[in-house]
Amino acid sequence: MDLRPIIEGCKQNDRRSQEKLYKQFFNPMMYMCLRYIKDKGRAVEIINDGFVKVFSRIHQYEYRGSFEGWVRRIVYHCLADSLKKDANYLKFMVFEEHDQREKHKILDKLYEEDILKLIEKIPPASGDVFLMYAVQGYNHKEIAELKGISIGTSKWHLSEARKKLQALIIENYQSSHAG
Repeated sequence: MDLRPIIEGCKQNDRRSQEKLYKQFFNPMMYMCLRYIKDKGRAVEIINDGFVKVFSRIHQYEYRGSFEGWVRRIVYHCLADSLKKDANYLKFMVFEEHDQREKHKILDKLYEEDILKLIEKIPPASGDVFLMYAVQGYNHKEIAELKGISIGTSKWHLSEARKKLQALIIENYQSSHAG
């Protein structure tokens, strides 16, 4: 589908073009948001905030690269901003309170986006459980039911995800401060 006429219509503030664009990209943006949060209402709010920014910045799009990628980046940043409200909880999930002071210094320099990117580097099963527990707010019983695993397996995946995230965070911190 050639998006150029729709994009040009959006640049002219044409409501029909904006509606077409919104409908074209709503489902992929919803899928992306629901990977990180479970509340569909909140996801729709994030997507709507993202599209307000898309429409206000569409004149900046110069037809270089994927338009969907451009939209996705804007909506992802809205998602990250929304998750910042939960940042302290997310950081707590990675390193519990009793961990060493140095680890807290590292975490203070991390953004939620950094943690979310690192989650993508751990095995998918453990990463999914971590996201469901730490970000989306599911408990182990709910995760077990949704994933078709035992509660113990859910707890194991959470523990493994935490260990792997701690190692990745420390590794990235040390490599960025080497030399």
